[in-house]
Amino acid sequence: MEIESPPRSEENEDNSPFQKNIWNREMAAIYLIEQGTSIYKDYQRFVLHVSEKPKLEVPIREVEQILVFGNIQLSTHVISACLQEKIAVLFLSQSGQYHGHLWSEESTNLDHQLIQIERRHDDYFQLKVSRAVVLGKLMNYKQLLMRFNRKRKLEDVEKAIYGINQDIDALEYVENLDTLRGYEGIAAARYFPAFGKMITNSAFSFSQRFRQPPIDEVNSLLSFGYTLLFNNVLSFIIAEGLSPYIGNFHYGEKQKPYLAFDLMEEFRSPIVDSLILMIINKSIFKPQDFDVVVSTGGVYLSQSARKVFLNQFENRMNEEVSHPDLISQVTYRHAIQLQVRRYKRCLLSGVPYESFLRAG
Repeated sequence: MEIESPPRSEENEDNSPFQKNIWNREMAAIYLIEQGTSIYKDYQRFVLHVSEKPKLEVPIREVEQILVFGNIQLSTHVISACLQEKIAVLFLSQSGQYHGHLWSEESTNLDHQLIQIERRHDDYFQLKVSRAVVLGKLMNYKQLLMRFNRKRKLEDVEKAIYGINQDIDALEYVENLDTLRGYEGIAAARYFPAFGKMITNSAFSFSQRFRQPPIDEVNSLLSFGYTLLFNNVLSFIIAEGLSPYIGNFHYGEKQKPYLAFDLMEEFRSPIVDSLILMIINKSIFKPQDFDVVVSTGGVYLSQSARKVFLNQFENRMNEEVSHPDLISQVTYRHAIQLQVRRYKRCLLSGVPYESFLRAG
């Protein structure tokens, strides 16, 4: 049975000293979402200021990541401090679309990246790592559906679980990346309709995954959650001195952070999908919390609702889970870091990569 942290009400959040931008002492990240915010450095603190509202001071030592949504002003002293302290700064659109990031070249390890380039042309390495990534993703797909269907016992969901099991068994015999991508796509086609069956809130429905743009409320939540997850994976890859652009499973003609896309796969359902189901089924959001962009037909969280989601996401990232690399439990954020380090060991030492599997 999944135990969730109680949602933090919007009323309580509005009593905080800084009402739009998101940070508290349990957070490793600052979320800058209110347009027109400026952030400057004062001694060993970042100071957030917007309009006539009270300023918020954040100790620099407590910040690992800053996410900048839209029109936010960072002083040169803030940028310098982030480079010096190796604090990742990620730039996104107001709706959460990733634009780019800032990090110190001191985090770059050329020897590691040269090995990444060599491995990029090693078909055996590419397939082995990619198979482990897809296995983790599919195992966590199955685990989420089984967990949420224990009481409901819906036949369509049982069929999806059975099909995903078949896909998992088939991975052992896959001999190339194209076939592997095919099985990943088939499993996703089974999973998402079954995921929609787990929604018990009649105000929301979901049957198919649409990405760009998200065309309904559930797709909007999934896309935003995946963007936040991607940002966390990207930050840890950079911190380990690896190039986020040299992946194994994902690829394309344009230069993108493909390694971050790879390593986030196994965390999609444990962190984001289960969070979305909790948020929707507990009626934390209403359809009125979403805005439609007429020009594209995209559906996005309103700014006030985005603030609530960010707090829920941070609650999830601070939730503790088991990880085989440590005896004690770790937060999901730490689990991501451990998986990036697993990949690094695989890359440098040849230790087989094992994906993160959420315990039942």
